[in-house]
Amino acid sequence: MLKAPYQDTPELRQAIIDACKDMNRRGINQGTSGNISARAGGRMIITPSGIPYDKMTPDMLASLPIDGNGAPEGPFPPSTEWQFHLALLRAKPEMHAVVHAHPVHCTALAINRMEIPACHYMIALFGGDTVPLAGYELFGSDELAREVTGAMKERHGCLMANHGAVVVGETLEKGLWRLEELEVLARAYILSRTIGTPHILSADEIGAVLGAVKNYGMKTEA
Repeated sequence: MLKAPYQDTPELRQAIIDACKDMNRRGINQGTSGNISARAGGRMIITPSGIPYDKMTPDMLASLPIDGNGAPEGPFPPSTEWQFHLALLRAKPEMHAVVHAHPVHCTALAINRMEIPACHYMIALFGGDTVPLAGYELFGSDELAREVTGAMKERHGCLMANHGAVVVGETLEKGLWRLEELEVLARAYILSRTIGTPHILSADEIGAVLGAVKNYGMKTEA
């Protein structure tokens, strides 16, 4: 397991590819619709656009300066979603990875323009009493990047209207773990609505959980 903060090495690039493959194995992504990036010093390393994960090699990944001053480097264009990846890494210096995909249950809620309320104490893993919904904008646009970073100002993840979900992680592993937890929450919330009216935890109840989950979950070296 690589330790964060990361440097741009073949090992980091392979870890990004492996995380993409793991998303598909875990059923939280389909095909090449997801994309992953990692902070490596002053640059962002991100998956290229439209290349199947099983065909991807470390040299194919793209590199961009996090400060935005410079063109992408690499043999292939970066993911079409690079704008919000870059914006999140710039806005959240304590985070070292961004993981985006279209998990089915997260996407179903996003299609209905629904956030996830405090239906379960694990909602606190995302930094507050909701997993918010970012407004709809064209994929790959600066407007979408602004929507996502705005929704995640005080959160570690959000749903994206008529699109999917995105999370940040202190490490690649924790980002992948957080996205899987988000899909579990989305599925549980949807199922709970089919059998009754979900009980939503109060602000005080979630506030108590927020203090208790600071070190919860996958251990991170970040």
